[in-house]
Amino acid sequence: TGSGKTYTMGTNYTGEESAGGIIPNVMRTIFKRVQDLKEESNEFLIRVSFIEIFKEEVFDLLDPNASKGDCNAKFAVPARVPIQIRETLSGGITLAGVTEPEVKTKEEMSSYLSRGSMSRATGSTNMNSQSSRSHAIFTITMEQKNGDDVLCAKLHLVDLAGSERVKRTGADGMRLKEGIHINKGLLTLGNVISALGDERKRKEGGHVPYRDSKLTRLLQDSLGGNSKTVMIACVSPADTNAEETLNTLKYANRARNIQNKAIINRDPMGAQQQRLQSRIDQLEAELLCFKGVSGAPFEEIQVHHSLRKCVKLILQLLVLCFLCPFILLLRSSNTRYLYLKQEMQSYSTSFTHVDKFVRV
Repeated sequence: TGSGKTYTMGTNYTGEESAGGIIPNVMRTIFKRVQDLKEESNEFLIRVSFIEIFKEEVFDLLDPNASKGDCNAKFAVPARVPIQIRETLSGGITLAGVTEPEVKTKEEMSSYLSRGSMSRATGSTNMNSQSSRSHAIFTITMEQKNGDDVLCAKLHLVDLAGSERVKRTGADGMRLKEGIHINKGLLTLGNVISALGDERKRKEGGHVPYRDSKLTRLLQDSLGGNSKTVMIACVSPADTNAEETLNTLKYANRARNIQNKAIINRDPMGAQQQRLQSRIDQLEAELLCFKGVSGAPFEEIQVHHSLRKCVKLILQLLVLCFLCPFILLLRSSNTRYLYLKQEMQSYSTSFTHVDKFVRV
């Protein structure tokens, strides 16, 4: 608590061009890159969401129906309705009914960030006059389309609440309960990091306690899924915080041992459409080859196909006739003969059709 996590992330960004923090810089970089790629016939769809985890409940900070009251958790939270975590068929995590507006400019995105930050639960403790009482996750979802190829990406920007010691924060009543929930989420996050960072357990497929808290459940994809993750550990320079600083560094060191192998997310429907279109193009090319320059009718194409089958069948019969004197004692030869005889009968109409075509 009080080490500068919210300042570093830039979660309290209000639109100043000179403001620092990771989130403002990410917004500037994204829209600059989008502008460059649009010149190469790329299309983009960008959406944002902003949620907080307060007392082990997930709240939508962009919900237009939420009450517009005091930003203090004591007054703001009871009027809000928590949203539920759901799991997709592919094993991903989604939030039921979360507000996810589309944004087209950096200014539009920053306005949603500012609005959500004002709704976030904060409170005063002995260590910080405006302490974050919740974990906040600002998510940017992007889809890039180039022709039939669609790439999907999601960026979670997480501002964690700080670990708290009651003896130092002087928390009691509601603040004490909030601190207990904060520490529970951070403890579970530490356990997940330890499980993922243990190479032996990872190879043995050991249990990872994602479901022990809402925080780790929401970050499941980021921690152990198809993603690249960066963790920033904020520490205090004060010698009075030496013990917390040491614990934080140990925490970050364990996180370094997690190894993820991220792959590009391509829209499966887009890829399937591309394959089908390629197949259609191939078949159209073959059809043109069959027609030739004279523009032969489709009936001739059918004849050509039947003729190829008949020639193949005749070759099989010739081979069998050549080998029959040597394999008469084998039951398989008789079986093969009966099979080819049936095939010849089934193609009798094809022979008739071919003969008619040749005579003409």
